[in-house]
Amino acid sequence: MNRNLLALGFCLAVHPAAAQMESMELAVELGTVLGSERICDLKYDQGAIQTWIEANAPADDMGFASTLSMMSQGIEMQNANLSPSRKTAHCAAVTKTARHFGFIK
Repeated sequence: MNRNLLALGFCLAVHPAAAQMESMELAVELGTVLGSERICDLKYDQGAIQTWIEANAPADDMGFASTLSMMSQGIEMQNANLSPSRKTAHCAAVTKTARHFGFIK
C-alpha cells in the first residue's frame, strides 16, 4: 500500500511539470509555423490562429505568449539563412501543417 501511495504522490508532483512542458512545446511548434509565414509567402487566417490558441493553449500558462513570441522571432532570424533546398523543405512542411490546422486554405 505504501508503494501505491508513493507512486500516486510522484504522479501528482510530476503532472504540473509535464503539463507546463507540453504547453511550452505547443508554443515552440506554433512559433515555428507563425515565424515562417513571411519567408514561405503565406497569409494566415487570423481567426484560425486565435481558434487554435483558444483550443490548445492552457489558460493558466502565463508563459505561453512570451515563449510563442520568442520562438516566432527566432525562427524568422533562422529562416533568413536557409539554403534554397532547406527553404523548400521547411516551407513544404510548414505549409502542410498550416493547411491542416486551417491557417491557410
